[in-house]
Amino acid sequence: MSLLDKIKGEFIDIVEHLEDGGDTLVWRFPRYQNEIKNGARLVVREGQIAVLVNEGQLADIFHPGTYSLTTQNLPILSTLKGWKFGFDSPFKAEVYFVSSRRFTDQKWGTRNPVMTRDAQLGMVRLRAYGSYVLQVTDVHQLMSQIVGTQAQFDVDDITEQVRNLVVSRFADMIGDAKIPVLDLAPHYDELGQLLEKKIQTEIAEYGLKCFQLLVENISVPEEVERSMDKRASMTAVGESDYSRYQMATAAEVAAGNPGGMAAGGMGLGMGFGMAQQMGNGVANPPPLPGNGSDAIWWIALEGVKNGPHTLAALSLLQASGKLKPETLVWKSGMAHWSPAREVMELRPVFPAEPPPLPKG
Repeated sequence: MSLLDKIKGEFIDIVEHLEDGGDTLVWRFPRYQNEIKNGARLVVREGQIAVLVNEGQLADIFHPGTYSLTTQNLPILSTLKGWKFGFDSPFKAEVYFVSSRRFTDQKWGTRNPVMTRDAQLGMVRLRAYGSYVLQVTDVHQLMSQIVGTQAQFDVDDITEQVRNLVVSRFADMIGDAKIPVLDLAPHYDELGQLLEKKIQTEIAEYGLKCFQLLVENISVPEEVERSMDKRASMTAVGESDYSRYQMATAAEVAAGNPGGMAAGGMGLGMGFGMAQQMGNGVANPPPLPGNGSDAIWWIALEGVKNGPHTLAALSLLQASGKLKPETLVWKSGMAHWSPAREVMELRPVFPAEPPPLPKG
C-alpha cells in the first residue's frame, strides 16, 4: 500500500462496499493495518451482511442499515478486545461484506454419462443438465468452512463443489427411483424437487441453500433414441409385435428399391401383406396389463386427471409430496376412483409406519 493510501486510511471514517453487480460472494474491506476509527460509520446496503472479524474470530454481524462503530454497537468485539465502556481509540478488525442476495441461473450438468439399468432398454448411459439458485443462509458457516482469510470469494469458487454434489446425488436418485427411461421426461419437475431435497443437508454445511433446482434435460445416446423412436412407431400402429413391425419396415424399403418391375411388384406385395397383418394387430390390440409394476395408473391432482404413470413414477410422486394416501387413483380394471391408501397394489409406494410404542 502506498503512502497516499496510508494517509487516506487515517482520514476515511466510512466503511462500505459498493457492489459492481458481479458474482462476488464475500469481500474484505481494504484498510491499512486493519485500523478502524472509533465511531466510524458502517454502511450495509440491501442484499449485504457485514461481519467483523478479530484475529480470526467472528465477532459482530450487521444487517442492512447505517451504524456507528462504537463499544455500544460492538458487544462481541468489545468482549474479545477487553474494552471498557467509553473506549475511543482506533481499533484493529477485519470487516467482511457478504452478499445475501440470490445468485440465479447457476448451471449444473454431467461431464460423463451416468450409467443406469432400465427394465426395457438394459444398461443406458444418461446425460443431464439444469440450473439452480444459490444463497447464503448462515454467515458463520460460510466464513469458517470455505472463505477463511481470503480477501475476496466469488460464487465461481464454490459452484464447482455444488455442481459435483448435484451430479452425484442425481446418479443416486435415478438409480433409486427406477423410473423407465421412456417415462423420465414427464417427471422433470418431481426429479428436480427430489434432487433439491437430497442436497440441502450437505450444502447447508457451507452456510448455503439451494433453491429452484431444475432438471432441464435428460438425454440418452443416439442409438437409444433410435430404439425409442421405433418403439413409439410400434405404439402408433397398435403395439404390434416388434418383429412384425421390422418386417413391414423392410417391405417398405424393398418396395422403394428401383431393381426392376418384378422386384417392385414383390416389394409392393410384401408391403400389402405386412400391412394386412399389422392391420389385424390394430383391430385386436393386446389388453393393457392390469397388475404389477407395468400397470398404467392415473391420479387426481387438484381436481384434474393426471397421467399415465407407472408404479415407479408413482413412487417418485410420493417422494416429492404430490401423491398422498388420500389422493384418488385409477387404472384399467377398477370400477371407480379410490384413495391410494385403499389400493393394495400401491401399498409399497408409501413407507410403512412403525407400530405404536409399548406403554410403560
